[in-house]
Amino acid sequence: MDAAAIDTSDLDLVDDVLKRAATINGEIEAYVEPATPERSRSSISFAEWNERSDAFAAELARRGVRRHDVVCLLMGPSIDYAIAYQAIMRCGAVASGINPRLARQEQESIFERMRPIVTVAEDELAANATAFWGDVMTKSQIREVPLAPFAPNVDRSPSDYVAVVWTSGTTGLPKGALFDHTSLKAVAAGTDLLSFVGDRKLSPLPFAHVGYMTRQWDEISNGITTIITPTPWRASAALETIIAERVTLAQGVPTQWSLILELAPPRPEDISSVRIVTTGAARMAPSQVAALRERFGVPVVVRYTSTETSLGTGTRLDDDDATVATTVGRPVASVEMALVDEVGHEVAHGEVGRVRLRSGAVMKGYVGPRQDGARDEPLRVDSAATDGVLSNDGWITTGDFGVLDAAGNLSLVGRDNELYQRGGYNIYPAEVEQAIDGAPGVAAVAVVAGADDVLGEIGIAFVVPDPDVEAPTRDSIRAHLAERVADYKVPDVVVLVDDLPVTAMGKIDKKVLKVRANEVAKERSDAVAATRRK
Repeated sequence: MDAAAIDTSDLDLVDDVLKRAATINGEIEAYVEPATPERSRSSISFAEWNERSDAFAAELARRGVRRHDVVCLLMGPSIDYAIAYQAIMRCGAVASGINPRLARQEQESIFERMRPIVTVAEDELAANATAFWGDVMTKSQIREVPLAPFAPNVDRSPSDYVAVVWTSGTTGLPKGALFDHTSLKAVAAGTDLLSFVGDRKLSPLPFAHVGYMTRQWDEISNGITTIITPTPWRASAALETIIAERVTLAQGVPTQWSLILELAPPRPEDISSVRIVTTGAARMAPSQVAALRERFGVPVVVRYTSTETSLGTGTRLDDDDATVATTVGRPVASVEMALVDEVGHEVAHGEVGRVRLRSGAVMKGYVGPRQDGARDEPLRVDSAATDGVLSNDGWITTGDFGVLDAAGNLSLVGRDNELYQRGGYNIYPAEVEQAIDGAPGVAAVAVVAGADDVLGEIGIAFVVPDPDVEAPTRDSIRAHLAERVADYKVPDVVVLVDDLPVTAMGKIDKKVLKVRANEVAKERSDAVAATRRK
Protein backbone atom coordinates (compact mmCIF):
# COMPACT_ATOMS: atom_id res chain seq x y z
CA MET A 1 0.00 0.00 0.00
CA ASP A 2 1.34 3.44 -0.95
CA ALA A 3 1.00 6.51 1.24
CA ALA A 4 -1.28 9.32 0.12
CA ALA A 5 -0.80 13.05 0.57
CA ILE A 6 -3.18 14.52 3.15
CA ASP A 7 -4.94 17.85 2.72
CA THR A 8 -4.53 19.67 6.03
CA SER A 9 -5.51 23.17 4.90
CA ASP A 10 -8.60 23.09 7.12
CA LEU A 11 -6.72 21.87 10.22
CA ASP A 12 -5.15 23.99 12.97
CA LEU A 13 -3.76 21.48 15.48
CA VAL A 14 -0.89 19.06 14.94
CA ASP A 15 -2.60 16.12 16.62
CA ASP A 16 -5.60 16.54 14.32
CA VAL A 17 -3.23 15.89 11.41
CA LEU A 18 -2.35 12.52 12.93
CA LYS A 19 -6.02 11.70 13.49
CA ARG A 20 -6.69 12.29 9.80
CA ALA A 21 -3.60 10.28 8.83
CA ALA A 22 -4.88 7.38 10.92
CA THR A 23 -7.84 7.07 8.55
CA ILE A 24 -6.08 7.85 5.25
CA ASN A 25 -2.66 6.25 5.81
CA GLY A 26 -3.58 4.05 8.75
CA GLU A 27 -1.65 0.97 7.58
CA ILE A 28 1.51 2.87 6.61
CA GLU A 29 4.45 2.54 9.00
CA ALA A 30 5.00 5.83 10.85
CA TYR A 31 8.14 4.75 12.74
CA VAL A 32 10.56 1.87 12.55
CA GLU A 33 13.16 0.81 15.09
CA PRO A 34 15.41 -1.47 12.99
CA ALA A 35 16.63 -4.83 14.19
CA THR A 36 19.95 -4.91 16.06
CA PRO A 37 21.91 -7.76 17.68
CA GLU A 38 20.17 -6.81 20.94
CA ARG A 39 16.56 -6.49 19.74
CA SER A 40 14.15 -7.45 16.99
CA ARG A 41 12.62 -4.99 14.54
CA SER A 42 9.76 -2.87 15.87
CA SER A 43 7.37 -0.56 14.05
CA ILE A 44 4.14 1.37 14.52
CA SER A 45 1.58 2.38 11.89
CA PHE A 46 -0.13 5.77 11.75
CA ALA A 47 -3.34 4.20 13.05
CA GLU A 48 -1.50 2.52 15.94
CA TRP A 49 0.40 5.71 16.72
CA ASN A 50 -2.86 7.63 16.94
CA GLU A 51 -4.48 4.99 19.13
CA ARG A 52 -1.57 4.71 21.54
CA SER A 53 -1.19 8.48 21.74
CA ASP A 54 -4.80 8.68 22.90
CA ALA A 55 -4.10 6.04 25.53
CA PHE A 56 -1.02 7.80 26.86
CA ALA A 57 -2.82 11.16 26.84
CA ALA A 58 -5.45 9.59 29.08
CA GLU A 59 -2.69 8.38 31.41
CA LEU A 60 -1.07 11.83 31.53
CA ALA A 61 -4.45 13.39 32.29
CA ARG A 62 -4.93 10.86 35.08
CA ARG A 63 -1.61 12.04 36.50
CA GLY A 64 -2.84 15.62 36.49
CA VAL A 65 -1.47 17.00 33.21
CA ARG A 66 -3.64 19.87 31.95
CA ARG A 67 -3.54 22.58 29.32
CA HIS A 68 -0.38 24.74 29.52
CA ASP A 69 1.45 22.25 31.75
CA VAL A 70 4.96 21.09 30.87
CA VAL A 71 5.99 17.46 30.38
CA CYS A 72 9.70 16.74 29.97
CA LEU A 73 10.97 13.90 27.78
CA LEU A 74 14.46 12.81 28.82
CA MET A 75 14.67 10.20 26.11
CA GLY A 76 16.60 9.19 23.06
CA PRO A 77 14.86 8.72 19.70
CA SER A 78 12.22 5.99 19.83
CA ILE A 79 8.65 5.08 19.00
CA ASP A 80 7.81 5.80 22.61
CA TYR A 81 9.08 9.37 22.30
CA ALA A 82 6.75 9.91 19.32
CA ILE A 83 3.78 8.53 21.28
CA ALA A 84 4.56 10.73 24.28
CA TYR A 85 4.96 13.88 22.17
CA GLN A 86 1.56 13.43 20.52
CA ALA A 87 -0.07 12.58 23.84
CA ILE A 88 1.27 15.76 25.42
CA MET A 89 -0.25 17.83 22.60
CA ARG A 90 -3.63 16.19 23.10
CA CYS A 91 -3.58 17.25 26.74
CA GLY A 92 -2.93 20.82 25.61
CA ALA A 93 0.43 20.64 27.38
CA VAL A 94 3.94 21.51 26.19
CA ALA A 95 6.65 18.97 25.43
CA SER A 96 10.16 19.82 26.55
CA GLY A 97 12.52 17.34 24.95
CA ILE A 98 15.87 16.91 26.70
CA ASN A 99 18.75 15.18 24.95
CA PRO A 100 20.14 12.58 27.40
CA ARG A 101 23.63 13.45 26.13
CA LEU A 102 23.45 16.94 27.63
CA ALA A 103 25.61 17.35 30.71
CA ARG A 104 23.93 16.76 34.05
CA GLN A 105 24.16 20.47 34.89
CA GLU A 106 22.48 21.37 31.60
CA GLN A 107 19.69 18.86 32.18
CA GLU A 108 19.04 20.06 35.70
CA SER A 109 18.92 23.69 34.59
CA ILE A 110 16.11 22.76 32.18
CA PHE A 111 14.17 20.85 34.83
CA GLU A 112 14.51 23.70 37.30
CA ARG A 113 13.27 26.27 34.78
CA MET A 114 10.41 24.14 33.39
CA ARG A 115 9.21 22.43 36.59
CA PRO A 116 7.31 19.72 34.69
CA ILE A 117 4.21 18.05 36.05
CA VAL A 118 5.47 14.74 34.62
CA THR A 119 8.84 13.61 33.28
CA VAL A 120 9.21 10.55 31.08
CA ALA A 121 12.78 9.28 31.20
CA GLU A 122 14.86 6.44 29.88
CA ASP A 123 14.61 3.63 32.41
CA GLU A 124 18.26 3.90 33.44
CA LEU A 125 17.99 7.68 33.96
CA ALA A 126 14.88 7.70 36.13
CA ALA A 127 16.93 6.94 39.23
CA ASN A 128 18.57 10.37 38.89
CA ALA A 129 15.26 12.19 39.41
CA THR A 130 15.23 15.28 41.61
CA ALA A 131 12.41 17.34 43.05
CA PHE A 132 12.21 19.42 39.88
CA TRP A 133 11.30 16.42 37.71
CA GLY A 134 7.72 16.15 38.95
CA ASP A 135 5.95 12.79 38.66
CA VAL A 136 8.46 10.43 36.99
CA MET A 137 7.59 7.70 34.51
CA THR A 138 10.00 5.41 32.70
CA LYS A 139 9.96 4.90 28.96
CA SER A 140 9.05 1.24 29.35
CA GLN A 141 5.85 2.25 31.18
CA ILE A 142 4.51 3.91 28.03
CA ARG A 143 3.90 0.56 26.37
CA GLU A 144 2.24 -0.79 29.52
CA VAL A 145 -0.55 1.80 29.39
CA PRO A 146 -3.81 0.10 28.36
CA LEU A 147 -5.64 1.38 25.30
CA ALA A 148 -8.29 3.96 26.17
CA PRO A 149 -10.11 6.76 24.35
CA PHE A 150 -9.23 10.36 25.06
CA ALA A 151 -11.20 13.54 24.45
CA PRO A 152 -8.84 16.52 23.96
CA ASN A 153 -9.55 19.84 25.63
CA VAL A 154 -11.96 21.76 23.38
CA ASP A 155 -10.51 25.10 24.51
CA ARG A 156 -7.17 24.52 22.81
CA SER A 157 -5.89 27.09 20.33
CA PRO A 158 -3.47 27.01 17.36
CA SER A 159 -1.40 29.55 19.32
CA ASP A 160 -0.95 27.13 22.23
CA TYR A 161 2.69 26.19 22.65
CA VAL A 162 3.45 22.58 21.76
CA ALA A 163 7.23 22.38 22.22
CA VAL A 164 10.26 23.89 23.88
CA VAL A 165 13.34 23.05 21.81
CA TRP A 166 16.64 23.62 23.57
CA THR A 167 19.80 24.98 22.01
CA SER A 168 22.94 22.86 22.34
CA GLY A 169 24.44 25.07 25.05
CA THR A 170 27.80 25.64 23.34
CA THR A 171 28.11 29.16 24.80
CA GLY A 172 26.38 28.64 28.15
CA LEU A 173 23.31 26.91 29.51
CA PRO A 174 20.76 25.87 26.84
CA LYS A 175 18.06 28.34 25.83
CA GLY A 176 14.58 27.07 25.03
CA ALA A 177 12.85 28.11 21.80
CA LEU A 178 9.03 28.10 21.96
CA PHE A 179 6.93 26.78 19.06
CA ASP A 180 3.16 26.55 18.69
CA HIS A 181 0.83 24.67 16.32
CA THR A 182 1.04 27.43 13.71
CA SER A 183 4.84 27.19 13.74
CA LEU A 184 4.75 23.50 12.87
CA LYS A 185 2.19 24.07 10.14
CA ALA A 186 4.48 26.74 8.64
CA VAL A 187 7.45 24.35 8.68
CA ALA A 188 5.57 22.08 6.27
CA ALA A 189 5.62 24.87 3.69
CA GLY A 190 9.42 24.92 3.53
CA THR A 191 10.63 21.34 3.58
CA ASP A 192 10.43 21.12 -0.25
CA LEU A 193 12.59 18.34 -1.70
CA LEU A 194 13.22 16.79 1.73
CA SER A 195 9.61 15.61 1.98
CA PHE A 196 8.14 13.50 -0.76
CA VAL A 197 4.91 11.62 -0.11
CA GLY A 198 5.72 8.14 1.19
CA ASP A 199 9.39 8.81 1.88
CA ARG A 200 11.25 6.45 4.18
CA LYS A 201 13.49 8.87 6.04
CA LEU A 202 16.62 7.87 7.93
CA SER A 203 16.68 9.92 11.14
CA PRO A 204 20.11 10.12 12.83
CA LEU A 205 19.25 13.10 15.08
CA PRO A 206 18.13 13.16 18.72
CA PHE A 207 14.36 13.60 18.84
CA ALA A 208 14.84 16.56 21.20
CA HIS A 209 16.43 18.38 18.22
CA VAL A 210 14.58 21.04 16.19
CA GLY A 211 14.93 18.74 13.17
CA TYR A 212 12.41 16.38 14.79
CA MET A 213 10.34 18.46 17.20
CA THR A 214 9.13 20.92 14.54
CA ARG A 215 8.65 18.47 11.64
CA GLN A 216 5.58 16.58 12.85
CA TRP A 217 2.98 18.35 10.69
CA ASP A 218 5.06 17.89 7.56
CA GLU A 219 6.00 14.26 8.08
CA ILE A 220 2.54 13.11 9.13
CA SER A 221 0.74 14.88 6.28
CA ASN A 222 3.12 13.32 3.74
CA GLY A 223 2.82 9.81 5.13
CA ILE A 224 6.56 9.69 5.81
CA THR A 225 8.06 6.70 7.58
CA THR A 226 10.79 7.66 10.05
CA ILE A 227 13.55 5.06 10.30
CA ILE A 228 15.31 5.56 13.63
CA THR A 229 19.05 4.97 13.33
CA PRO A 230 20.18 2.52 16.03
CA THR A 231 22.10 4.08 18.92
CA PRO A 232 24.91 4.33 19.73
CA TRP A 233 25.51 5.38 16.12
CA ARG A 234 27.79 3.11 14.08
CA ALA A 235 28.57 3.52 10.40
CA SER A 236 28.00 -0.15 9.61
CA ALA A 237 24.63 -0.17 11.38
CA ALA A 238 23.54 3.02 9.59
CA LEU A 239 24.40 1.57 6.17
CA GLU A 240 22.73 -1.74 7.00
CA THR A 241 19.62 0.20 8.00
CA ILE A 242 19.58 2.13 4.71
CA ILE A 243 19.69 -1.15 2.84
CA ALA A 244 17.33 -3.23 4.96
CA GLU A 245 14.67 -0.54 5.37
CA ARG A 246 14.77 0.69 1.75
CA VAL A 247 15.50 4.25 2.86
CA THR A 248 14.68 6.94 0.28
CA LEU A 249 15.96 10.01 2.17
CA ALA A 250 19.33 9.37 3.82
CA GLN A 251 20.29 11.99 6.39
CA GLY A 252 23.50 12.48 8.32
CA VAL A 253 26.20 14.92 9.39
CA PRO A 254 29.62 15.08 7.65
CA THR A 255 31.43 13.02 10.28
CA GLN A 256 28.87 10.24 9.90
CA TRP A 257 29.09 10.26 6.10
CA SER A 258 32.89 10.21 6.25
CA LEU A 259 32.77 7.03 8.32
CA ILE A 260 30.21 5.44 5.98
CA LEU A 261 32.47 6.22 3.02
CA GLU A 262 35.25 4.25 4.71
CA LEU A 263 33.12 1.08 4.52
CA ALA A 264 33.17 -1.27 1.56
CA PRO A 265 30.82 0.07 -1.14
CA PRO A 266 27.40 -1.61 -1.14
CA ARG A 267 26.00 -3.14 -4.33
CA PRO A 268 24.12 -0.53 -6.37
CA GLU A 269 20.95 -2.61 -6.28
CA ASP A 270 21.05 -2.65 -2.46
CA ILE A 271 20.84 1.14 -2.23
CA SER A 272 18.62 1.74 -5.25
CA SER A 273 15.81 3.03 -3.00
CA VAL A 274 17.80 6.14 -2.03
CA ARG A 275 16.68 9.24 -3.96
CA ILE A 276 18.66 11.91 -2.09
CA VAL A 277 21.42 12.27 0.52
CA THR A 278 21.43 15.23 2.89
CA THR A 279 24.06 16.70 5.17
CA GLY A 280 24.44 19.72 7.41
CA ALA A 281 25.76 21.10 10.73
CA ALA A 282 29.34 21.31 9.38
CA ARG A 283 31.26 21.60 6.12
CA MET A 284 32.13 18.72 3.86
CA ALA A 285 35.05 18.90 1.42
CA PRO A 286 34.17 18.87 -2.32
CA SER A 287 35.98 15.54 -2.68
CA GLN A 288 33.76 14.03 0.02
CA VAL A 289 30.61 15.41 -1.60
CA ALA A 290 31.71 13.86 -4.90
CA ALA A 291 32.51 10.54 -3.21
CA LEU A 292 29.13 10.49 -1.47
CA ARG A 293 27.26 11.32 -4.67
CA GLU A 294 29.13 8.64 -6.60
CA ARG A 295 28.70 6.06 -3.83
CA PHE A 296 24.90 6.41 -3.73
CA GLY A 297 24.35 7.61 -7.29
CA VAL A 298 22.01 10.42 -6.20
CA PRO A 299 22.18 14.18 -5.53
CA VAL A 300 23.71 15.42 -2.29
CA VAL A 301 22.19 18.51 -0.70
CA VAL A 302 23.05 20.55 2.37
CA ARG A 303 20.64 22.28 4.72
CA TYR A 304 21.27 25.15 7.14
CA THR A 305 19.02 26.35 9.93
CA SER A 306 19.08 27.08 13.64
CA THR A 307 17.02 26.07 16.62
CA GLU A 308 15.36 29.48 16.58
CA THR A 309 14.42 29.50 12.88
CA SER A 310 13.56 25.83 12.18
CA LEU A 311 13.75 26.59 8.43
CA GLY A 312 16.65 28.26 6.64
CA THR A 313 18.56 27.65 3.43
CA GLY A 314 19.55 24.74 1.25
CA THR A 315 21.35 23.76 -1.91
CA ARG A 316 19.48 22.43 -4.94
CA LEU A 317 19.49 19.09 -6.69
CA ASP A 318 21.49 20.38 -9.64
CA ASP A 319 24.13 22.29 -7.65
CA ASP A 320 27.70 21.15 -8.27
CA ASP A 321 29.94 19.57 -5.63
CA ALA A 322 31.78 22.82 -4.86
CA THR A 323 28.51 24.65 -4.19
CA VAL A 324 27.31 21.91 -1.86
CA ALA A 325 30.67 21.85 -0.06
CA THR A 326 31.30 25.57 0.29
CA THR A 327 27.81 27.07 0.64
CA VAL A 328 24.53 26.35 2.37
CA GLY A 329 22.51 27.36 -0.66
CA ARG A 330 19.60 29.77 -0.92
CA PRO A 331 16.51 30.32 1.24
CA VAL A 332 14.02 27.47 1.05
CA ALA A 333 10.38 28.10 0.17
CA SER A 334 8.63 30.65 2.44
CA VAL A 335 11.90 31.89 4.01
CA GLU A 336 13.32 35.40 3.64
CA MET A 337 17.02 36.12 4.24
CA ALA A 338 19.11 39.25 4.72
CA LEU A 339 22.75 39.92 5.64
CA VAL A 340 23.16 42.95 7.89
CA ASP A 341 25.89 44.96 9.59
CA GLU A 342 26.22 45.73 13.31
CA VAL A 343 23.43 48.32 13.19
CA GLY A 344 21.02 46.19 11.16
CA HIS A 345 21.56 47.69 7.70
CA GLU A 346 21.86 45.30 4.77
CA VAL A 347 25.45 44.90 3.56
CA ALA A 348 26.49 45.19 -0.07
CA HIS A 349 26.58 42.03 -2.16
CA GLY A 350 29.82 40.17 -1.54
CA GLU A 351 30.40 41.68 1.90
CA VAL A 352 30.25 39.74 5.16
CA GLY A 353 27.13 40.30 7.22
CA ARG A 354 25.18 38.70 10.03
CA VAL A 355 22.52 36.27 8.78
CA ARG A 356 18.88 37.16 9.43
CA LEU A 357 15.99 34.83 8.58
CA ARG A 358 12.21 35.28 8.63
CA SER A 359 9.33 32.87 8.08
CA GLY A 360 6.20 31.65 9.79
CA ALA A 361 8.28 28.81 11.23
CA VAL A 362 10.49 30.89 13.53
CA MET A 363 10.21 30.53 17.29
CA LYS A 364 7.81 32.63 19.31
CA GLY A 365 10.63 33.56 21.67
CA TYR A 366 12.92 32.06 24.29
CA VAL A 367 11.01 30.51 27.16
CA GLY A 368 11.16 32.11 30.58
CA PRO A 369 11.43 30.13 33.83
CA ARG A 370 8.24 28.48 35.03
CA GLN A 371 6.80 30.44 37.93
CA ASP A 372 5.44 28.86 41.13
CA GLY A 373 1.68 29.14 41.28
CA ALA A 374 1.35 29.99 37.58
CA ARG A 375 0.32 26.54 36.45
CA ASP A 376 -2.82 27.62 34.64
CA GLU A 377 -0.99 30.28 32.66
CA PRO A 378 0.88 29.62 29.41
CA LEU A 379 4.64 29.54 29.45
CA ARG A 380 5.93 33.06 29.08
CA VAL A 381 8.48 34.47 26.67
CA ASP A 382 11.65 35.78 28.30
CA SER A 383 11.70 39.23 26.71
CA ALA A 384 15.19 40.10 27.90
CA ALA A 385 16.67 36.97 26.31
CA THR A 386 14.55 37.24 23.16
CA ASP A 387 15.08 40.95 22.39
CA GLY A 388 17.89 41.37 19.90
CA VAL A 389 17.31 37.89 18.49
CA LEU A 390 13.64 38.07 17.40
CA SER A 391 12.40 41.42 16.10
CA ASN A 392 8.83 42.68 16.29
CA ASP A 393 8.44 42.08 12.55
CA GLY A 394 9.55 38.45 12.76
CA TRP A 395 13.23 38.53 11.82
CA ILE A 396 15.58 36.17 13.64
CA THR A 397 19.10 37.54 13.93
CA THR A 398 21.26 34.43 14.02
CA GLY A 399 24.71 34.09 15.50
CA ASP A 400 26.18 33.36 12.06
CA PHE A 401 28.10 35.57 9.66
CA GLY A 402 27.96 34.90 5.94
CA VAL A 403 28.51 36.21 2.43
CA LEU A 404 26.56 35.70 -0.79
CA ASP A 405 28.12 34.53 -4.04
CA ALA A 406 27.05 35.69 -7.50
CA ALA A 407 24.31 33.05 -7.66
CA GLY A 408 22.86 34.08 -4.30
CA ASN A 409 24.23 31.10 -2.38
CA LEU A 410 25.13 31.75 1.26
CA SER A 411 28.59 30.85 2.53
CA LEU A 412 28.97 30.85 6.32
CA VAL A 413 32.22 32.35 7.55
CA GLY A 414 31.81 32.04 11.32
CA ARG A 415 29.72 32.61 14.41
CA ASP A 416 29.70 35.71 16.57
CA ASN A 417 31.16 33.80 19.51
CA GLU A 418 33.93 32.42 17.28
CA LEU A 419 34.99 35.63 15.53
CA TYR A 420 38.39 36.75 16.82
CA GLN A 421 40.82 39.60 16.31
CA ARG A 422 44.47 39.00 15.57
CA GLY A 423 46.44 42.21 15.72
CA GLY A 424 43.28 44.23 15.06
CA TYR A 425 42.09 42.16 12.08
CA ASN A 426 38.75 40.32 12.21
CA ILE A 427 39.06 36.62 11.40
CA TYR A 428 36.17 34.25 10.80
CA PRO A 429 37.27 30.67 11.63
CA ALA A 430 34.87 29.02 9.16
CA GLU A 431 36.52 30.87 6.27
CA VAL A 432 39.95 29.58 7.32
CA GLU A 433 38.65 26.07 7.97
CA GLN A 434 37.13 25.94 4.52
CA ALA A 435 40.46 26.96 2.98
CA ILE A 436 42.36 24.34 5.00
CA ASP A 437 39.88 21.58 4.15
CA GLY A 438 41.50 20.96 0.79
CA ALA A 439 45.07 20.89 2.08
CA PRO A 440 46.98 17.63 1.52
CA GLY A 441 46.74 15.27 4.46
CA VAL A 442 43.84 17.04 6.20
CA ALA A 443 40.85 14.86 7.10
CA ALA A 444 39.12 17.38 9.39
CA VAL A 445 39.92 20.77 10.92
CA ALA A 446 38.63 23.25 13.47
CA VAL A 447 40.14 26.71 14.03
CA VAL A 448 39.83 28.33 17.45
CA ALA A 449 41.33 31.49 18.93
CA GLY A 450 43.82 31.44 21.78
CA ALA A 451 44.71 34.42 23.98
CA ASP A 452 47.99 36.18 23.15
CA ASP A 453 49.69 39.02 25.07
CA VAL A 454 51.02 40.70 21.92
CA LEU A 455 48.41 40.13 19.20
CA GLY A 456 45.39 39.82 21.44
CA GLU A 457 44.37 36.51 19.93
CA ILE A 458 46.00 34.00 17.60
CA GLY A 459 44.56 31.20 15.48
CA ILE A 460 45.01 27.60 16.59
CA ALA A 461 44.15 24.95 13.99
CA PHE A 462 43.26 21.52 15.34
CA VAL A 463 43.79 19.12 12.46
CA VAL A 464 42.83 15.46 12.14
CA PRO A 465 45.36 14.02 9.65
CA ASP A 466 44.37 11.68 6.85
CA PRO A 467 45.93 8.32 7.84
CA ASP A 468 46.54 7.37 4.21
CA VAL A 469 48.93 10.21 3.39
CA GLU A 470 51.77 12.15 4.98
CA ALA A 471 50.62 14.22 7.95
CA PRO A 472 50.34 17.97 7.30
CA THR A 473 52.51 20.53 9.09
CA ARG A 474 52.14 24.23 9.77
CA ASP A 475 54.49 24.93 6.86
CA SER A 476 52.52 22.74 4.44
CA ILE A 477 49.28 24.37 5.54
CA ARG A 478 50.82 27.85 5.18
CA ALA A 479 51.92 26.98 1.66
CA HIS A 480 48.43 25.74 0.82
CA LEU A 481 46.83 28.91 2.21
CA ALA A 482 49.27 31.35 0.61
CA GLU A 483 46.98 32.22 -2.32
CA ARG A 484 43.70 31.43 -0.63
CA VAL A 485 43.47 33.72 2.42
CA ALA A 486 45.22 36.84 3.72
CA ASP A 487 48.47 36.14 5.57
CA TYR A 488 47.07 37.32 8.92
CA LYS A 489 44.37 34.63 8.69
CA VAL A 490 46.88 31.78 8.52
CA PRO A 491 46.81 29.86 11.85
CA ASP A 492 49.78 30.56 14.10
CA VAL A 493 49.79 27.04 15.50
CA VAL A 494 48.77 23.69 14.03
CA VAL A 495 47.94 20.89 16.48
CA LEU A 496 47.49 17.36 15.16
CA VAL A 497 44.75 15.42 16.99
CA ASP A 498 43.17 11.99 16.64
CA ASP A 499 39.65 13.42 16.48
CA LEU A 500 37.60 16.54 17.21
CA PRO A 501 35.23 16.69 20.19
CA VAL A 502 31.53 16.94 19.34
CA THR A 503 28.48 18.24 21.17
CA ALA A 504 25.34 16.28 22.00
CA MET A 505 23.97 17.46 18.62
CA GLY A 506 26.96 16.12 16.66
CA LYS A 507 28.59 19.51 16.01
CA ILE A 508 32.26 20.23 16.69
CA ASP A 509 32.49 21.34 20.33
CA LYS A 510 34.49 24.53 20.15
CA LYS A 511 33.90 25.25 23.82
CA VAL A 512 36.11 22.26 24.64
CA LEU A 513 38.65 23.23 21.98
CA LYS A 514 38.76 26.80 23.32
CA VAL A 515 40.19 25.57 26.61
CA ARG A 516 42.87 23.62 24.79
CA ALA A 517 43.57 26.56 22.45
CA ASN A 518 44.31 28.88 25.35
CA GLU A 519 46.66 26.27 26.81
CA VAL A 520 48.46 25.94 23.47
CA ALA A 521 48.68 29.72 23.09
CA LYS A 522 50.20 30.08 26.56
CA GLU A 523 52.74 27.36 25.84
CA ARG A 524 53.69 29.21 22.65
CA SER A 525 53.94 32.54 24.48
CA ASP A 526 56.09 31.02 27.24
CA ALA A 527 58.39 29.42 24.65
CA VAL A 528 58.79 32.76 22.81
CA ALA A 529 59.53 34.56 26.09
CA ALA A 530 62.11 31.95 27.05
CA THR A 531 63.84 32.35 23.67
CA ARG A 532 64.03 36.11 24.12
CA ARG A 533 65.67 35.73 27.53
CA LYS A 534 68.51 33.68 26.11
